[in-house]
Amino acid sequence: MFSKSKINEPGPRTAEGTPQMDAPTKPAQPQGQQDYRPAAPKAKPPASVLSADLHIKGNIKTTGDIQVEGQIEGDIRAHLLTVGEGATVKGELVADDVVINGRIVGRVRGLKVRLTSTARVEGDIIHKTIAIESGAHFEGSVQRQDDPLNNTGTPKPLPKPSLDEQS
Repeated sequence: MFSKSKINEPGPRTAEGTPQMDAPTKPAQPQGQQDYRPAAPKAKPPASVLSADLHIKGNIKTTGDIQVEGQIEGDIRAHLLTVGEGATVKGELVADDVVINGRIVGRVRGLKVRLTSTARVEGDIIHKTIAIESGAHFEGSVQRQDDPLNNTGTPKPLPKPSLDEQS
């Protein structure tokens, strides 16, 4: 009853304007063995693990997830950053999500920051949301910001006093 029009098909055309029928470009596949491509996105890769015997001096930057179990002297920037219970980081941590189980000496900046009961933090925390479990040790200041990741870390200058206040 209905048939597919061959006028709009891609490919070379004959003099009459109809498509030229060539042999298929792909080899024919047996019935039922056609290419299957799932529409779902690929699974997220697992976090990179920096093992307990690893000592790094230098900065680390990734768009993925990192789990630190060793000793780091330098800044770390990641999407999800987990600091293990036996880990020590001396530097600035910047991530969307930060989970601290170990020791940090330096500033922490994150949209979501969580200090577990085994966390030891010496430094300032700049966050959008924070959770501090009972038993966590923390020395420093806490500041809430709507966008803590894009903060340069420099304090805002104080407004200049008006002429009336200078007298």
